[in-house]
Amino acid sequence: MPADTFVGMPAGQAGGVRMIGVAIPVPEPYGTQLQRTRASYGDPLATAIPTHITLMPPTEVAAGELEAIEAHLLGVAHSERPFRIRLRGSGTFRPVSPVVFVALAQGIGGCERVQAKVASGPLARPLPFPYHPHITIAHHLPDDVMDRAYKDMSGYRSEFEAWGFSLYEHGLDGVWRPQCDFLFGNGKRHSTFNG
Repeated sequence: MPADTFVGMPAGQAGGVRMIGVAIPVPEPYGTQLQRTRASYGDPLATAIPTHITLMPPTEVAAGELEAIEAHLLGVAHSERPFRIRLRGSGTFRPVSPVVFVALAQGIGGCERVQAKVASGPLARPLPFPYHPHITIAHHLPDDVMDRAYKDMSGYRSEFEAWGFSLYEHGLDGVWRPQCDFLFGNGKRHSTFNG
């Protein structure tokens, strides 16, 4: 499985360590619709992970690094412009990894370009799999459920503009929450990080 899917990982806030990720949020109404669809298959992570396209997988960082990481992400956002994302149909990483996803038909190049910039500087690290932008719809579920999700989502269609990306933190309650939004073009951000 490409290392670009948020999964339930132990929250790492002990000793000043934070678990973060970077992703393009899927806007409404599609984000909630896809999250509910994921929940309908019994995926226990559905309510803990907002619908997104990952740019940087879950990564442990020292709390003291957050300022430099935010400055880096601000620069990435400033260097980019909004682009269209068109979602169409389903895909899977099986048998390599038990994941069914909604596929991108447009916007792959934009996601790849932004991901390469995000994964540089203070966030440079090797990924165990090649980057493949997607939206997870079922993860680690029984084969018959995965088959049903793949079939059900084969006709899925939607599109939206990627306005930027968000920096997420994995909370002690196991829920991923956006902490900063970075807007393409002007680089403005809104931050809710504390401590």
